[in-house]
Amino acid sequence: MERPTTAHPLLILAMDQRDSFAKLFGTEEDEATPEQVEQMRAAKTLIYRGVAAVADQVEGAQIGVLTDEEYGPAVLAEAHADGRVLAYPVEKSGQKLFDLQYGDETPQHIERWDPDYVKVLVRMNPADDAADTQGQLTRLASLSESLHGSGLPFLLELLVPASDEQLASVNGDSTAYDRDLRPGLVVQVMEAIQGAGVEPTLWKIEGLETAEAASTIVAGARAGGRDADCIVLGRDAPQDELDHWLQVAAATDGFVGFAIGRSIWKEALEQYLTDRDEATFLNTVGQNYLHYVRTYLAAR
Repeated sequence: MERPTTAHPLLILAMDQRDSFAKLFGTEEDEATPEQVEQMRAAKTLIYRGVAAVADQVEGAQIGVLTDEEYGPAVLAEAHADGRVLAYPVEKSGQKLFDLQYGDETPQHIERWDPDYVKVLVRMNPADDAADTQGQLTRLASLSESLHGSGLPFLLELLVPASDEQLASVNGDSTAYDRDLRPGLVVQVMEAIQGAGVEPTLWKIEGLETAEAASTIVAGARAGGRDADCIVLGRDAPQDELDHWLQVAAATDGFVGFAIGRSIWKEALEQYLTDRDEATFLNTVGQNYLHYVRTYLAAR
């Protein structure tokens, strides 16, 4: 695998959602029937094939795929065979606090799928309960040590949801929180994570409103001379908002790509589940992915 750079970024189709994905099929992850599981697996396979169909139109970038083994085993196999950059999630889905999906069996699951990146999602805020934070940091440090011992790159998706007090300080304006408060809080959380001995290769970061904020985040990722980079995530944002985040990230040294999921496929999937028009679904997913690829590449 070639390491992504600002000039040759990694542009990931993200569909590692499990808890929220099941809800699109009218069920809960732990309540899905075998038939519903097969429907979800078929849907994720189609999402991937929509992007695979336009892969020859992507130049100057690496195509990545982030998906799970519960609903995406066929995608993991196909993407591996197609030579895509493969990211594999190991966290429990839909949890407030990070924990491993497979516990002590995590290394065996990683070995089975042979990914290029092992990914976890973490929600953390400096205002969180100290014991909750310490528990997350301890589990992250153990995973980080294991991955680095195996030579596996670590992709850490960091979400910093606002506390009630932080949101109240900006009069409940989530955009103001994202613009004025979140960048500084992200750096504080990065410092805590790094201080616990956790060393991500890539930080997957929520979209940023300004170039200054993006540069601040990169500086946090690289604090102490660390050799780390960032990619920007989609957060199911509307297209115009996500376009702005991509443009900010692409123009910032140290951001080396994106990981976008629901903004590419969610609305198309909801329509497909109603009309079962496979050709339209595949085309819509492919064109949505290409839109974000072209937006990102044009902004470098």
